[in-house]
Amino acid sequence: MSRFHRRTVLFGAAASLASPLIAQANPWGAVADRARALEQCHALVVRQSGAEVVSQVFRGPALGRAVPVKSVSKTIVAALTGAALDRGEIASLQSTLGEVAPGLIPSGADPRVAGITVENLVTMQTGLERTSGGNYGGWVSSRNWVANALGRPFVAEPGGPMLYSTGSFHVLGAVLTEVSGRALLDLARSRLGQPLGIEIPAWTRDPQGFYLGGNEMALTLDGMARFGEMYRMGGQFNGAQVLSADWVARSLEPRTRSQFSGLSYGYGWFLGQADGVGYALARGYGGQVICTVPALEMTLALTSNPNLPARSGGHFGDIMRLIESDVIPVARSQLA
Repeated sequence: MSRFHRRTVLFGAAASLASPLIAQANPWGAVADRARALEQCHALVVRQSGAEVVSQVFRGPALGRAVPVKSVSKTIVAALTGAALDRGEIASLQSTLGEVAPGLIPSGADPRVAGITVENLVTMQTGLERTSGGNYGGWVSSRNWVANALGRPFVAEPGGPMLYSTGSFHVLGAVLTEVSGRALLDLARSRLGQPLGIEIPAWTRDPQGFYLGGNEMALTLDGMARFGEMYRMGGQFNGAQVLSADWVARSLEPRTRSQFSGLSYGYGWFLGQADGVGYALARGYGGQVICTVPALEMTLALTSNPNLPARSGGHFGDIMRLIESDVIPVARSQLA
């Protein structure tokens, strides 16, 4: 159980009953005021029951400008993995690298690399040494990002603990390119951007031309909200089935757990509970967040300064308190 979940279980119900936000005539306006008070927070959009109830920029870029979403990119690549499964380009999540993309495996790699599954990649349970954190700079300075990620030593067995690593999602993005014959940018635009009605600008590519899987994408706040709404509605958007309902449901089931936040993790989504309901969270460096709460018909998109860290004991913790103690109780009150 996460630190945030423990706090909510102990105090969330009482807090929601006595919340000064709910007592106000415009509780969503009060939520926006709470978000504005977070110095790193740039903008907030909240949609409930399909209606936009908050849309405000507090500081930073204008609302319609695409901004860096950092590791929210991982959730987008996870969605594209579901799209590939829906189309039969990947037989199953248990398909291995040796089966779907043997050409990506560098010579001299540990023989176990060939047995890493697509599921291991999308849950970051490959067992390979991480490329994130202190290893990130050296990784992106290497001549071959895929080979560097797959050539690292095993520090756990595949399917073991979650080892947060952008390299896992970069390899996954390269796999999607290999099995489809299309660049990750093309896949993102055609399979997500077009049906959702959002622009997806080109982003960073590695020395071999693979678009970076798991970082550096950019979206508008509205684009982030539309993506979250599509998951909230079981893969549908504006009457079109963008992703299969089965993929969405499986994505929001706990598969592993983050050693950093304590939150559960599905296929590209962090998962938690507050005020008696479950939520799914896409999270990026600095405090870029998409949060969807299907039971309350609510989706939130929030952007922050992408150049400052957002740790559980700092800005990310403040965002979690905003979501768990303010947003979710207000969303519940509006459906009552």
